[in-house]
Amino acid sequence: MAVSFERTIPILRIFSLEKAKEFYVGYLGFQIDWEHKFPEVAPVYMQVSRAGLVLHLSEHYGDATPGSAIYVQMRGVEEFHRELTAKNYGYLRPGLDRSAWNTMSVNLIDPFGNHLRFHEPVE
Repeated sequence: MAVSFERTIPILRIFSLEKAKEFYVGYLGFQIDWEHKFPEVAPVYMQVSRAGLVLHLSEHYGDATPGSAIYVQMRGVEEFHRELTAKNYGYLRPGLDRSAWNTMSVNLIDPFGNHLRFHEPVE
């Protein structure tokens, strides 16, 4: 049988479940697929998703490095930008940029220093 990689799911470090929900659900429009804690006082590990993009968010020490970056190739980046701008989020006002390598992009930094780079190839 040939090797086949099915999906990559980035893990991003978070430090506050409430701030993560405000940013990823309230601002970016993701849905929470599940949350997991061993005992109630343990750090949370959760999955969020939107339109085919799945992310794992973890409060666990050592799961990921704060300040990581993910690159997301997508369609509809201009609509995504309009949606984010309309929310009037108090902590971030992303631009819509055209790069020298023919992509339109929205670059965000979450409340934990992680960089999310949403890019659409321009034809």
